[in-house]
Amino acid sequence: MVSTAIKITVSLVWVYCCFALIAPRIIHEAYDIRLEAIKEYGPIIHEFDPYFNFRATEYLFKHGAKKFFQWFDYMVWYPLGRPVGTTIYPGMQFAAVWIKSYITGDRMSLNDVCCYVPAWFGALATLVTGLLAYECSIPVVSEDDDGEEPFGSILECIPGISFLYKRAFQPAASLVFEIMEKIVGTDFGLRHKTVMPGHKGWVDVSSPAVEIALVTGMVMSIIPAHLMRSMGGGFDNESVAMFAMVLTFYLWTISLRGGMKVDSVMTWVWGACTGVAYFNMVAAWGGYVFVINLIGCHAAILVLLGRFSTKVYRAYTAFYIVGTLLAIQVPVVGWAPLKSLEQLGPFAVFLGFQLLQYCEIQRKKNNLSFKQAWLLRIKVFGMAALALAALATFLRYMGYFGPISARVRGLFVKHTKTGNPLVDSVAEHQPAQASAYDQYLGSRVVNIIPMGFMLVALRYFHDASSFLLVYGAATYFFSLKMVRLILLTAPIASVFTGLFIGRVIGFLLYNVLGFVPSIFHALALDEDEVKDDKSNETSQKKSKKGKKDDAKREQQESSSSSTLSLALLKSVLIRAVFAYLCYFSFVAMIPEAKQFYTASHSIAKHLANPTIVQKGTLKSGETVLVDDYRECYTWIRDNTPEDSRIMAWWDYGYQITAIANRTTIADGNTWNHEHIALLGRALTSPEKEGHRIARHLADYILVWAGGGGDDVAKSPHLARIANSVYRNMCPGDPVCSKFGYTKEGRPSKMMRESMLFKLHSHGLQPGVVADPNRFREVFSSKFGKCRVFKILSVSKESKEWVANPANRKCDAPGSWYCPGQYPPSMQKILKEKRDFSQLEDFNKREKDSEYQKQYFANLEKKQRGQLKEEAAPKKKPWKPNVELSQAQIDEINQVWEDNPTTSIMWEIISQGHVKELIEMLTEYPELAHSRSADGRGPMFWAMEYGNEKIIRVLKKVGVSTTVKDAKGLTPLDLKKKSNEL
Repeated sequence: MVSTAIKITVSLVWVYCCFALIAPRIIHEAYDIRLEAIKEYGPIIHEFDPYFNFRATEYLFKHGAKKFFQWFDYMVWYPLGRPVGTTIYPGMQFAAVWIKSYITGDRMSLNDVCCYVPAWFGALATLVTGLLAYECSIPVVSEDDDGEEPFGSILECIPGISFLYKRAFQPAASLVFEIMEKIVGTDFGLRHKTVMPGHKGWVDVSSPAVEIALVTGMVMSIIPAHLMRSMGGGFDNESVAMFAMVLTFYLWTISLRGGMKVDSVMTWVWGACTGVAYFNMVAAWGGYVFVINLIGCHAAILVLLGRFSTKVYRAYTAFYIVGTLLAIQVPVVGWAPLKSLEQLGPFAVFLGFQLLQYCEIQRKKNNLSFKQAWLLRIKVFGMAALALAALATFLRYMGYFGPISARVRGLFVKHTKTGNPLVDSVAEHQPAQASAYDQYLGSRVVNIIPMGFMLVALRYFHDASSFLLVYGAATYFFSLKMVRLILLTAPIASVFTGLFIGRVIGFLLYNVLGFVPSIFHALALDEDEVKDDKSNETSQKKSKKGKKDDAKREQQESSSSSTLSLALLKSVLIRAVFAYLCYFSFVAMIPEAKQFYTASHSIAKHLANPTIVQKGTLKSGETVLVDDYRECYTWIRDNTPEDSRIMAWWDYGYQITAIANRTTIADGNTWNHEHIALLGRALTSPEKEGHRIARHLADYILVWAGGGGDDVAKSPHLARIANSVYRNMCPGDPVCSKFGYTKEGRPSKMMRESMLFKLHSHGLQPGVVADPNRFREVFSSKFGKCRVFKILSVSKESKEWVANPANRKCDAPGSWYCPGQYPPSMQKILKEKRDFSQLEDFNKREKDSEYQKQYFANLEKKQRGQLKEEAAPKKKPWKPNVELSQAQIDEINQVWEDNPTTSIMWEIISQGHVKELIEMLTEYPELAHSRSADGRGPMFWAMEYGNEKIIRVLKKVGVSTTVKDAKGLTPLDLKKKSNEL
């Protein structure tokens, strides 16, 4: 038996290593890796959406909360405007302003605070994820002798299987453990031992729960799935929401702490705290719908598994009441928790819990038998179901229920499209490929996750840990449907990885030390050990008082000494074996951990690209800063009148408003499908017709050019969206297949005649010139990535009409809510539109099923190449529509720069999207030869990931395997390294 002094000493070392050395290093690493972009480019806001978030934060900081919630912004969505304060999830803005006001003060600018917020909250999310893993790893603590096991198995809760588990498996396992103890002298710590409350009722903080928390934190700190939305400069909602989400889950599992017989007022308290944390999530991100449904689903599953108890009832009831009451205070949410079909599931669970608890109270009060209790439940639930059905029918008729959004609907259909061309045009709404999990979670983590899942399900199952199973299954299902949602898998993937590795570490540590290190041991608070030591001292004193010549006692002592020697020998051998296993495991794990660490940092560098600013390296070795977009926005700010209106595709609206400080037609909020369709129609219509629309809405047109993902590459999506409202754009063809490229790789007639193509290719392609009577180029950026055209013959009458406050429609006299209107001169065009109808919006009387039917049919045909104009009698070997000459390839290879093109190509190749790559290279073969700032390109990445299909595709486009990067390495060198790994 290990002495108390040794336990104290070892436990002190264990506490120091875990909490003073490892834990702070994890948090520091989580913070430091997220500063890659700030270290490289400085505190610059990234992408598009973060610019809107920053502008909203500025407004809140300058004007305060009251004006913020009454802010109607007429600089966006011209001429309609947008009520920003009531259509935004303001949690991140309030967090940034609070940090600026009460923590950083004048030491940091508001811009810098917003740039650092993702890194700060990324580190906090890492900490809370570790706490979640810890909470789900601690055993159930039994009060007195209530018979509650510290852990169980989900098999015990499944009818039929539970009988076999309890009658066959458990007795067999107990027999094995007894045999092990008799032969070897230990059960190796495999037997679940009943855990009693520790010092003054506190539960001890001990191994392996602490190791599980630490390993979870290590993974979460650098896992790419979390990095993708928490890099410094990426001031986006998810950067704060991930922390809020995991905090909600952590508090939910705390509220479920203990066995089924727990009857404590603290359950109410922790449930209410969960509701408050959920309010933080609601305020931060629209993904709160996932959180409320996940907790509701878990609570319902606990009932189905026969684990409904007073504890579960109190936890969920307190959470739902507090959470919902707070959630409806967020203006953008309002009464959605009680009206939206996406959120009525948790409400149904709440009502069901009230009925179940009522039945339980009646059962105990009237001492009902098993049969009587079930009859009561059937009666109560039957009557409630009839009443709710009648009420739901009435409310549906009154149009009370809100429809399911297109994005949510897309998660539950077999096909990968939603039927909404606007939603379908967003790349991150596409389904995830298997390779995406290897990329964003790490192949090593992906392999460990199932083992962690099975450990929880079969060996370490209780109310709190069962939440992990529901969380894991839900995130895997949804992320398969939408690649963006891989973000949600980061915490649970980290937890399952931590659970498995942490359990292994704890198992080895226990068998080497012979006891479980803990804080109680370190503080000498283990009351049982103190009592044992005292009893030993007392027995020793009594033995001294006995007769020294007692032969019987001598014989017992001799026998005891022999037994003790044998036990000691066994103990030494066992510890020696496990010490070797510890060494072997450490040596085996280090290379895997290093590979994960290196891969995560490599991906972090790619994710650190701000997009709006890029660094490039010429063949000569000269490093250049490609700052075309900010140059363009700055020119607009400094050289155009303050009341200028800028027409551009909606992607750039946020940046134009935030940096150029000018009015835009649309932005990334995408709240008005019909208005975006009008913008799409103006840009993709023939030049003359497009000008007729643009002259009433804008003074300038901004175009992204320069190849890659520029406006011409996006224009087929624009035409498709326009046609969803203005059906005369592509009659009978919802996917606008005639707007694109021909088989020869040339722009189709419809694309070539469009206003957008004329402005994009003005003076760059032979014979392409914008009509000088309608447009005049006024600016082109240094590298030609951004062009600005002044619209001639602008309608002053329309501009003055919109600017007149009298022409706005206020919801009440003197109200701040006063949306603008289209000028009268546009009514002729607007009469041609047909409002887009979602498939799931059953409150609309007018249906549009024929359009949806054609949309899916033509989209499927287009993907298969079966549209009539594209049909081919025989399958021919693939090749690009345009073949590049060697001189053209050499010219492309001269420029090395990090830009949207290289980012898109890296993402496609790293995820193994062969079909998408082929579709892109068919029209733009030059993309295959693009090079990033480090000299690497598509062939390097394909070799690195070992994707033979992509390598063959790139070779057909003429990509070399012998070109060298900045370090002098070739793609073949990377393939060799990949094979070695």
